[in-house]
Amino acid sequence: MIDPAVKQELSGYRQSIDNIDAALVHMLAERFRCTKAVGVLKAKYNLPPADPAREEYQIERLRHLAKDAHLDPDFAEKFLNFIIHEVIRHHEAIAADLKD
Repeated sequence: MIDPAVKQELSGYRQSIDNIDAALVHMLAERFRCTKAVGVLKAKYNLPPADPAREEYQIERLRHLAKDAHLDPDFAEKFLNFIIHEVIRHHEAIAADLKD
């Protein structure tokens, strides 16, 4: 049987985690709304869906932010790379849709 005080403390941590997860989902949704606008602009002006220089800059920037926040920079880079690949996929789809 779990001590009621421990159970209450655990519940408090879990509530915080749930709130953070909700905030992350909303922030990602907002980020993708912005990247969709970028994708439309790129497609309109026949710009490539990927921008390797920008991606490299963003990865380095996030690695530094992760270090400052005491988060594993490798994890931050993997997370950003996942997002970048999804954004590029969206940009390619937007460009294909505008060509039709």
